[in-house]
Amino acid sequence: MHRVFVSNACLTYGQKEREILSPWRLNPRNNAIASDVLVLYRSLTEGQIILLRGPVLEGITSSLAKPTQLRRDVRPRPRSEAKRVRIVEVAVRHFAERGYSAARVEDIAAQLGIAKGSVFQHFKSKDGLFFEAYKKAVQSFPKYMEAPVEVQERGLFDVLRYWLERTEYMVRDNWASYRIYLVGNYGTDLALRKEINRFLVTEDPYGWREFVNFGVKREELRSDLDVDMIGSILEWTMDRFQDALLTEELDPGLFRKSGPVPEKKEARIEQFVELLRRAIGSEKVQSIGKA
Repeated sequence: MHRVFVSNACLTYGQKEREILSPWRLNPRNNAIASDVLVLYRSLTEGQIILLRGPVLEGITSSLAKPTQLRRDVRPRPRSEAKRVRIVEVAVRHFAERGYSAARVEDIAAQLGIAKGSVFQHFKSKDGLFFEAYKKAVQSFPKYMEAPVEVQERGLFDVLRYWLERTEYMVRDNWASYRIYLVGNYGTDLALRKEINRFLVTEDPYGWREFVNFGVKREELRSDLDVDMIGSILEWTMDRFQDALLTEELDPGLFRKSGPVPEKKEARIEQFVELLRRAIGSEKVQSIGKA
Protein backbone atom coordinates (compact mmCIF):
# COMPACT_ATOMS: atom_id res chain seq x y z
CA MET A 1 0.00 0.00 0.00
CA HIS A 2 1.12 3.57 -0.74
CA ARG A 3 -0.07 6.96 0.41
CA VAL A 4 -1.19 9.86 -1.79
CA PHE A 5 -1.52 13.42 -0.52
CA VAL A 6 -4.40 15.10 -2.34
CA SER A 7 -5.15 18.68 -1.34
CA ASN A 8 -3.66 17.99 2.10
CA ALA A 9 -5.95 14.96 2.61
CA CYS A 10 -4.05 11.72 3.11
CA LEU A 11 -5.61 8.86 1.10
CA THR A 12 -4.61 5.21 0.94
CA TYR A 13 -4.57 3.30 -2.33
CA GLY A 14 -3.41 0.00 -3.81
CA GLN A 15 -2.60 -1.54 -7.21
CA LYS A 16 -5.95 -0.69 -8.78
CA GLU A 17 -5.69 2.94 -7.80
CA ARG A 18 -2.11 3.10 -9.10
CA GLU A 19 -3.44 2.17 -12.52
CA ILE A 20 -6.05 4.92 -12.24
CA LEU A 21 -3.38 7.46 -11.35
CA SER A 22 -1.01 6.46 -14.16
CA PRO A 23 -2.43 8.86 -16.82
CA TRP A 24 -1.60 11.81 -14.57
CA ARG A 25 2.03 10.95 -13.91
CA LEU A 26 4.54 13.72 -14.42
CA ASN A 27 6.46 13.63 -17.66
CA PRO A 28 10.10 13.34 -16.48
CA ARG A 29 11.33 15.24 -19.56
CA ASN A 30 9.44 18.50 -19.22
CA ASN A 31 8.25 18.05 -15.61
CA ALA A 32 4.59 18.80 -16.50
CA ILE A 33 1.46 17.18 -17.98
CA ALA A 34 -1.24 19.76 -17.46
CA SER A 35 -1.28 23.02 -15.60
CA ASP A 36 -4.10 21.91 -13.33
CA VAL A 37 -2.83 18.45 -12.42
CA LEU A 38 0.55 17.61 -11.08
CA VAL A 39 3.14 19.44 -9.05
CA LEU A 40 5.34 16.66 -7.78
CA TYR A 41 5.96 13.04 -8.80
CA ARG A 42 8.01 10.20 -7.44
CA SER A 43 8.16 6.60 -8.55
CA LEU A 44 5.47 4.37 -7.09
CA THR A 45 8.16 1.94 -6.00
CA GLU A 46 9.63 4.72 -3.84
CA GLY A 47 6.29 5.70 -2.33
CA GLN A 48 4.57 8.10 -4.70
CA ILE A 49 3.48 11.56 -3.54
CA ILE A 50 1.14 13.43 -5.86
CA LEU A 51 -0.26 16.91 -5.27
CA LEU A 52 -3.32 17.52 -7.44
CA ARG A 53 -5.45 20.52 -8.33
CA GLY A 54 -8.31 21.25 -10.69
CA PRO A 55 -11.02 19.10 -12.31
CA VAL A 56 -8.93 15.92 -12.24
CA LEU A 57 -9.15 15.88 -8.45
CA GLU A 58 -12.79 14.88 -8.30
CA GLY A 59 -12.38 11.89 -10.57
CA ILE A 60 -9.32 10.57 -8.82
CA THR A 61 -10.48 11.02 -5.26
CA SER A 62 -13.79 9.28 -5.97
CA SER A 63 -11.87 6.07 -6.70
CA LEU A 64 -9.70 6.23 -3.63
CA ALA A 65 -10.39 4.72 -0.25
CA LYS A 66 -12.12 6.82 2.37
CA PRO A 67 -9.71 8.70 4.67
CA THR A 68 -8.95 6.66 7.78
CA GLN A 69 -9.92 9.46 10.18
CA LEU A 70 -13.45 9.43 8.76
CA ARG A 71 -13.97 5.69 8.95
CA ARG A 72 -15.96 4.59 11.95
CA ASP A 73 -15.49 0.88 11.30
CA VAL A 74 -11.69 0.92 11.49
CA ARG A 75 -9.91 0.36 14.77
CA PRO A 76 -7.34 2.97 15.82
CA ARG A 77 -3.78 2.08 14.91
CA PRO A 78 -1.65 0.82 17.80
CA ARG A 79 0.39 4.02 17.92
CA SER A 80 -2.74 6.19 17.83
CA GLU A 81 -4.42 4.09 20.50
CA ALA A 82 -1.36 4.34 22.74
CA LYS A 83 -1.46 8.12 22.37
CA ARG A 84 -5.14 8.19 23.23
CA VAL A 85 -4.53 6.12 26.37
CA ARG A 86 -1.72 8.44 27.42
CA ILE A 87 -3.93 11.52 26.95
CA VAL A 88 -6.61 9.99 29.19
CA GLU A 89 -4.06 9.08 31.86
CA VAL A 90 -2.77 12.65 32.03
CA ALA A 91 -6.32 14.02 31.89
CA VAL A 92 -7.37 11.96 34.91
CA ARG A 93 -4.68 13.53 37.02
CA HIS A 94 -5.29 17.02 35.63
CA PHE A 95 -9.06 16.96 36.21
CA ALA A 96 -8.51 15.48 39.65
CA GLU A 97 -6.21 18.32 40.64
CA ARG A 98 -8.08 21.20 38.95
CA GLY A 99 -11.70 20.07 38.90
CA TYR A 100 -13.75 20.30 35.70
CA SER A 101 -14.22 24.06 35.29
CA ALA A 102 -10.61 25.06 35.99
CA ALA A 103 -9.07 22.30 33.86
CA ARG A 104 -7.62 23.42 30.49
CA VAL A 105 -7.11 21.16 27.50
CA GLU A 106 -4.10 23.23 26.43
CA ASP A 107 -2.43 22.49 29.76
CA ILE A 108 -3.02 18.77 29.28
CA ALA A 109 -1.54 19.00 25.78
CA ALA A 110 1.46 20.96 27.07
CA GLN A 111 2.16 18.32 29.70
CA LEU A 112 2.10 15.67 26.97
CA GLY A 113 4.24 17.77 24.65
CA ILE A 114 1.65 17.74 21.86
CA ALA A 115 -0.57 20.32 20.18
CA LYS A 116 -4.00 21.11 21.59
CA GLY A 117 -5.50 20.13 18.24
CA SER A 118 -3.99 16.69 18.60
CA VAL A 119 -6.06 16.14 21.75
CA PHE A 120 -9.22 17.16 19.91
CA GLN A 121 -8.43 14.67 17.14
CA HIS A 122 -9.07 11.93 19.69
CA PHE A 123 -11.69 13.70 21.82
CA LYS A 124 -14.00 16.17 20.12
CA SER A 125 -14.42 18.41 23.16
CA LYS A 126 -13.44 19.01 26.77
CA ASP A 127 -16.63 17.19 27.79
CA GLY A 128 -15.60 14.21 25.70
CA LEU A 129 -12.16 14.10 27.27
CA PHE A 130 -13.55 14.34 30.80
CA PHE A 131 -16.10 11.62 30.05
CA GLU A 132 -13.30 9.24 29.01
CA ALA A 133 -11.35 10.18 32.14
CA TYR A 134 -14.45 9.50 34.26
CA LYS A 135 -14.97 6.09 32.68
CA LYS A 136 -11.35 5.15 33.26
CA ALA A 137 -11.62 6.30 36.88
CA VAL A 138 -14.73 4.35 37.85
CA GLN A 139 -13.58 1.25 35.98
CA SER A 140 -10.54 1.20 38.24
CA PHE A 141 -12.74 0.67 41.32
CA PRO A 142 -13.28 -2.86 42.62
CA LYS A 143 -16.67 -4.47 42.00
CA TYR A 144 -18.83 -5.43 44.95
CA MET A 145 -18.36 -9.14 44.28
CA GLU A 146 -14.59 -8.74 44.46
CA ALA A 147 -14.82 -8.76 48.25
CA PRO A 148 -12.89 -11.63 49.88
CA VAL A 149 -14.61 -15.02 49.78
CA GLU A 150 -14.85 -15.19 53.57
CA VAL A 151 -16.74 -11.88 53.56
CA GLN A 152 -19.09 -13.07 50.82
CA GLU A 153 -19.85 -16.20 52.82
CA ARG A 154 -21.24 -14.02 55.60
CA GLY A 155 -23.75 -12.47 53.22
CA LEU A 156 -24.78 -9.39 51.27
CA PHE A 157 -24.95 -6.96 54.17
CA ASP A 158 -21.50 -7.96 55.40
CA VAL A 159 -20.16 -7.24 51.90
CA LEU A 160 -21.70 -3.77 52.10
CA ARG A 161 -20.10 -3.21 55.49
CA TYR A 162 -16.73 -4.44 54.21
CA TRP A 163 -16.58 -1.89 51.38
CA LEU A 164 -17.78 0.98 53.53
CA GLU A 165 -15.11 0.25 56.13
CA ARG A 166 -12.47 0.24 53.39
CA THR A 167 -13.49 3.64 52.02
CA GLU A 168 -10.59 5.68 53.39
CA TYR A 169 -8.02 3.08 52.29
CA MET A 170 -9.39 3.00 48.75
CA VAL A 171 -9.20 6.79 48.61
CA ARG A 172 -5.58 6.83 49.68
CA ASP A 173 -4.68 4.13 47.16
CA ASN A 174 -6.62 5.68 44.27
CA TRP A 175 -6.91 9.37 45.05
CA ALA A 176 -7.17 10.73 41.51
CA SER A 177 -9.90 8.31 40.42
CA TYR A 178 -12.08 9.08 43.42
CA ARG A 179 -11.68 12.79 42.87
CA ILE A 180 -12.76 12.35 39.24
CA TYR A 181 -15.73 10.30 40.43
CA LEU A 182 -16.85 13.08 42.78
CA VAL A 183 -16.29 15.85 40.26
CA GLY A 184 -18.23 13.91 37.63
CA ASN A 185 -21.15 13.32 39.97
CA TYR A 186 -21.34 16.79 41.49
CA GLY A 187 -19.22 19.23 39.49
CA THR A 188 -20.43 18.85 35.89
CA ASP A 189 -23.42 20.21 33.97
CA LEU A 190 -26.61 18.31 33.24
CA ALA A 191 -25.65 17.36 29.68
CA LEU A 192 -22.46 15.66 30.78
CA ARG A 193 -24.15 14.17 33.82
CA LYS A 194 -26.71 12.59 31.48
CA GLU A 195 -23.93 10.81 29.60
CA ILE A 196 -22.39 9.68 32.88
CA ASN A 197 -25.73 8.26 34.09
CA ARG A 198 -26.22 6.41 30.80
CA PHE A 199 -22.76 4.89 31.12
CA LEU A 200 -23.38 3.79 34.73
CA VAL A 201 -26.66 2.13 33.79
CA THR A 202 -25.48 0.35 30.64
CA GLU A 203 -21.98 -0.64 31.74
CA ASP A 204 -22.68 -1.26 35.46
CA PRO A 205 -19.00 -0.74 36.39
CA TYR A 206 -19.54 -1.61 40.07
CA GLY A 207 -21.30 -4.89 39.34
CA TRP A 208 -24.59 -4.00 41.03
CA ARG A 209 -26.65 -6.52 39.04
CA GLU A 210 -24.41 -9.41 39.99
CA PHE A 211 -24.36 -8.26 43.60
CA VAL A 212 -28.15 -8.01 43.90
CA ASN A 213 -28.58 -11.43 42.28
CA PHE A 214 -26.12 -12.73 44.86
CA GLY A 215 -28.43 -11.49 47.64
CA VAL A 216 -31.52 -12.90 45.92
CA LYS A 217 -29.97 -16.37 45.60
CA ARG A 218 -29.05 -16.31 49.27
CA GLU A 219 -32.63 -15.27 50.11
CA GLU A 220 -31.35 -12.22 51.97
CA LEU A 221 -33.59 -9.69 50.21
CA ARG A 222 -37.32 -9.13 50.49
CA SER A 223 -39.32 -11.13 47.97
CA ASP A 224 -42.23 -8.66 47.96
CA LEU A 225 -40.09 -5.93 46.39
CA ASP A 226 -39.08 -5.66 42.74
CA VAL A 227 -35.47 -6.71 42.29
CA ASP A 228 -34.65 -3.66 40.16
CA MET A 229 -36.13 -1.42 42.84
CA ILE A 230 -33.95 -3.06 45.47
CA GLY A 231 -30.92 -2.57 43.25
CA SER A 232 -31.73 1.11 42.76
CA ILE A 233 -32.24 1.67 46.50
CA LEU A 234 -28.92 0.01 47.28
CA GLU A 235 -27.07 1.95 44.60
CA TRP A 236 -28.53 5.35 45.51
CA THR A 237 -28.07 5.04 49.27
CA MET A 238 -24.67 3.34 49.16
CA ASP A 239 -23.24 5.86 46.70
CA ARG A 240 -24.51 8.82 48.66
CA PHE A 241 -23.37 7.51 52.03
CA GLN A 242 -19.96 6.57 50.68
CA ASP A 243 -19.67 9.99 49.05
CA ALA A 244 -20.08 11.54 52.50
CA LEU A 245 -17.23 9.39 53.77
CA LEU A 246 -15.09 9.92 50.68
CA THR A 247 -15.41 13.67 50.58
CA GLU A 248 -13.86 14.26 53.99
CA GLU A 249 -11.07 11.75 53.36
CA LEU A 250 -10.38 12.97 49.85
CA ASP A 251 -10.55 16.73 50.17
CA PRO A 252 -12.30 18.55 53.04
CA GLY A 253 -12.66 21.67 50.91
CA LEU A 254 -14.12 20.03 47.81
CA PHE A 255 -17.75 20.28 48.96
CA ARG A 256 -18.67 22.46 51.90
CA LYS A 257 -20.90 20.69 54.38
CA SER A 258 -22.48 21.86 57.62
CA GLY A 259 -21.61 20.09 60.84
CA PRO A 260 -18.60 18.04 61.87
CA VAL A 261 -17.77 14.59 60.51
CA PRO A 262 -18.78 11.89 63.04
CA GLU A 263 -15.86 10.90 65.22
CA LYS A 264 -16.81 7.24 65.16
CA LYS A 265 -17.30 6.29 61.53
CA GLU A 266 -17.55 2.63 62.40
CA ALA A 267 -20.69 3.30 64.44
CA ARG A 268 -22.23 5.32 61.63
CA ILE A 269 -21.46 2.57 59.13
CA GLU A 270 -23.06 -0.04 61.39
CA GLN A 271 -26.17 2.09 61.78
CA PHE A 272 -26.40 2.57 58.01
CA VAL A 273 -26.07 -1.16 57.25
CA GLU A 274 -28.68 -1.96 59.89
CA LEU A 275 -31.03 0.57 58.32
CA LEU A 276 -30.65 -1.15 54.95
CA ARG A 277 -31.13 -4.56 56.52
CA ARG A 278 -34.45 -3.50 58.04
CA ALA A 279 -35.60 -1.80 54.85
CA ILE A 280 -34.85 -4.45 52.21
CA GLY A 281 -33.69 -7.52 54.13
CA SER A 282 -35.72 -10.74 54.10
CA GLU A 283 -37.32 -12.18 57.24
CA LYS A 284 -34.40 -14.61 57.50
CA VAL A 285 -31.93 -11.76 57.64
CA GLN A 286 -34.12 -9.80 60.05
CA SER A 287 -34.22 -12.70 62.48
CA ILE A 288 -30.44 -13.12 62.33
CA GLY A 289 -30.03 -9.43 63.06
CA LYS A 290 -32.20 -9.70 66.15
CA ALA A 291 -30.38 -12.75 67.47
